[in-house]
Amino acid sequence: MWNYTDKVKEHFFNPKNAGALDEANAVGEVGSITCGDALKLMMKVNPDSQVIEDAKFQTFGCGSAIASSSALTEMIIGKTVDEALAVTNRDIAEYLGGLPPEKMHCSVMGAEALRAAIANFKGEEWVDDHEEGELVCKCFGIDAAMIERAVTVNSLTTLEEVTHYTKAGGSCQTCHEKIEEVLEAVLAKTGALAPPKSHAPGTVGLDAIKPLAPKAEAPAAPAKLTNVQRMQKIMVAIEELRPQIQRDGGDVELVDIDGKDIYVRLTGACSGCSQSAGTMMGVQAKLVEALGEFVRVKPASLLPVGA
Repeated sequence: MWNYTDKVKEHFFNPKNAGALDEANAVGEVGSITCGDALKLMMKVNPDSQVIEDAKFQTFGCGSAIASSSALTEMIIGKTVDEALAVTNRDIAEYLGGLPPEKMHCSVMGAEALRAAIANFKGEEWVDDHEEGELVCKCFGIDAAMIERAVTVNSLTTLEEVTHYTKAGGSCQTCHEKIEEVLEAVLAKTGALAPPKSHAPGTVGLDAIKPLAPKAEAPAAPAKLTNVQRMQKIMVAIEELRPQIQRDGGDVELVDIDGKDIYVRLTGACSGCSQSAGTMMGVQAKLVEALGEFVRVKPASLLPVGA
């Protein structure tokens, strides 16, 4: 069960400003019903003062999507367009008292719909910012620009966090490598980030994440593992994970190692499970921790032909 705050429950059971807005002169639509979540945000903006006088929403999705959409309308009514443009998904989550990590993509969808509606009001074309070749996750229609914004605004550092916040990579997993490339590029620009402060179990911490102060002396780099040592660490880490996965009726086995690409096979209840992507990311996090280096865990089905 997700750990929802009272504020989330309030906006889910009694959503504010739900329905159509006939007088709307700013409309933003994001998501897709075929992907599981869709949001249409409608705003009535005073053309002279640029103040948002009313806002309503229509959403297709879970309770968190409804609550995030409801909260967003309450937050922006009375603001000017420029003031509303500064609202981020973290502001939406904070307004609700926090969201489960797996549901943060709902707040991101709200922030994206707001940007789309404002662009519509200004007469600008808003197409999720992606140009040819920039679409990263085809399953959920997530582009590089949306991932970059989510990583920057929320100080994300792992593939699993990106999936929680955007849903990118949560289905077929073939885009994981591209997501990681986008993530690494953003982190290279921003530098090291401090870990988030502690927060209520099951909710995302809302304290701002600040850059770590530079250390006087950098620690000595660990000795590089030999190929044999590296393989042994990978095998040991996977064996340590197996009992946990077996308790859920599944299993995992190492199939091949190709540089930073580690191929595994999920069997039993984990084979074809809707949560298999999360299991794979858990395996990857374990291996990254064990090896002290960045690696990619991929399903054995993606092994190159002839490998």
